[in-house]
Amino acid sequence: MKGVTVLHLLLISWAVSGQDYPRKDIDLNRIADELYSSQDLDINYEDLYENLVQLLAQPLNLNKATEEDFRFLNVLSERQINSLLNYRKENKKFISIYELQAVPELDLLTINNLAPFIKVDDPATAIDASLWKRVVTESDNYFLLRFGRSIEPSTGYHSVKPASSFAGSADNVYMRFRSSKPGDYSFGLTLEKDAGEAITWNPRKHYYGADYFSFHAQLQNKGKLKNLILGDFQCQFGQGQMLGGVYGMGKGGETITTVRRSNLGLLPFTSVYEAGSLRGIASTVEVVRHFFFTGFYSYNRRDGGLLTDTLADPIIGSLQRTGLHRTESELSGRRQITEKNWGAVFQYKNNSIDAGIMFTDIQFDASFQRDPTPYNQFVFNGTKNRNAGLFLNYTFQNLTFFSELSRSINHGGALTTGILWSLTRKLDLSVLFRKLDRNYYTFFSNAFAENSTAQNETGMYWGWKYRFNRKMSIAGYVDLFRFPWLKYRSYAPSNGHEWLLRITLQPSRSVMFFLQVREELKERNVHEKNPTLFTRDLGEKHNYWVQCDFGLRQNLRLKTRAQFSSFRFNSRTTRGFVLSQDIQADLGNIKVTGRYAVFDTDDYDNRQYVYENDVLLAYSLPAYNGIGVRKIAMVEYKLNRQLSFWLRYAHTRYPYEENIGSGPDTVAGNTKNEVKFQVRITF
Repeated sequence: MKGVTVLHLLLISWAVSGQDYPRKDIDLNRIADELYSSQDLDINYEDLYENLVQLLAQPLNLNKATEEDFRFLNVLSERQINSLLNYRKENKKFISIYELQAVPELDLLTINNLAPFIKVDDPATAIDASLWKRVVTESDNYFLLRFGRSIEPSTGYHSVKPASSFAGSADNVYMRFRSSKPGDYSFGLTLEKDAGEAITWNPRKHYYGADYFSFHAQLQNKGKLKNLILGDFQCQFGQGQMLGGVYGMGKGGETITTVRRSNLGLLPFTSVYEAGSLRGIASTVEVVRHFFFTGFYSYNRRDGGLLTDTLADPIIGSLQRTGLHRTESELSGRRQITEKNWGAVFQYKNNSIDAGIMFTDIQFDASFQRDPTPYNQFVFNGTKNRNAGLFLNYTFQNLTFFSELSRSINHGGALTTGILWSLTRKLDLSVLFRKLDRNYYTFFSNAFAENSTAQNETGMYWGWKYRFNRKMSIAGYVDLFRFPWLKYRSYAPSNGHEWLLRITLQPSRSVMFFLQVREELKERNVHEKNPTLFTRDLGEKHNYWVQCDFGLRQNLRLKTRAQFSSFRFNSRTTRGFVLSQDIQADLGNIKVTGRYAVFDTDDYDNRQYVYENDVLLAYSLPAYNGIGVRKIAMVEYKLNRQLSFWLRYAHTRYPYEENIGSGPDTVAGNTKNEVKFQVRITF
């Protein structure tokens, strides 16, 4: 799978005033620019965004955050993390965030970048009251309700054919409640109805009003009990080969810190990605000092194509991951497959060493049996898969070594290993090697890989970053990879490479400029409609980004962005571009955001991804494809500390098209309008 040392690209304009650093809402637009600058890679960006925001929405306690917590933020280099932890060890506790100025390796710019993601708790709020009292008095409790829809109806809402007719209304409804205090407890409930899905109450068929629901209850740091989660959860251990949540990042504008997976352990699952969670019970206990045991058990029902035959047992043809249950065919696969999953991790953590042994077992109530094709001869078949592995992370001064070795029992293995090294205060390096066998199987991985799954790949990555001064830096990477066996759209073993170069200039806190170039080469079949010819060619893609983000005044920001791409394949070159202009005005209790974008792409290989501002905890990352214009306007109104409202409108016009979309999602005409309303109540 496919990440922020320059966190000024992630934050909205804010000023240091009063007695402490103010914390404002995190700007996902800048997260997109820095972590996922290469937004045409084969990963699920939307779920990564949402899950990342869920973690960043809860600032870390500066006096309790671990080394892994700081790494996950991707703000600090290894040298800076080491310096911060040594300072905290020598001085016991931070009294204020201002005290970060005394940490030797932290300059003012780094402190400003880090401040919105951390806090120092008031000693008066120490965890000495009852859990119920802490829940009632916690200021981060909130209830969120969101409504959205496309104004123009698609054909699925008036089709007379059951197979392509939507069961419900065009409304998208989302509800979330969460009460949490990092390091103490978290309780949450999330409900969602996608557009076209029906509102139904039928517990026997797992309908509880909205089509999708997620819940969790978590307790942390209760003596020997370090973590306990009931409900939906995910696991993140080692380098994500066996147990990886949906927080994994990789190649992008950030070339160093995001290469390594953070060893976060057990985490509540709060996303609406319907195929990403485990459901059951999970716990971590401290057996003796420095030794921890984690165990989990999950029982869940998955979407999938279940094939039946009167003469044989049911078989699983495929797993469905869209989470959509609108039409007769989509509903037929809803929650058809029973999945039982359990695992254990025995972990040792002491100062610079973090090591562990892992085991997982997953079973299905039917057998996987895929339709044979030239490239899928080594996909998983059967009803059971067991994996075993170990990981080792070691830090020595400003160098961090990380690794994971795992194996599917009776099948193939996987290895990921690398280093992060702060050679000087200005120069950081990263190196990563991975070898993922073609018959290595895992269902909850998020390893660093060029493929969308941790399978059939060998690769070597080198990343670097150099800071000339506080105002200018240059970063880049080179990744060489090989696919030893056939893969989708490439019916022979193949090689490829990718490189990126990014220059960032920030002459002041209100102005930021970056220029980025990326090249990727991969082989793929020439004759897609007749793959038996097995003719292949190199697909050569180039991407170029130029962006300027600047503040005219303290409450007005402009961002201009240009993206270009070219794709050469089979002696033919196609191109695409998007030009966008954003404006953001902060008028006190009212914040107004707008965008005007024009795009022109020759084909889908040149589609352009540009993250769009959206309502809190939501995301928007459409593929700009074809020729068109897109306009966005959003208003956020904070009535008071407890009540906030958002209203978002988006308009897309394709002047040379008669219809938009395909199948039941087809919209007649060349325009599409979308509205979204959200309210948040904090208590």
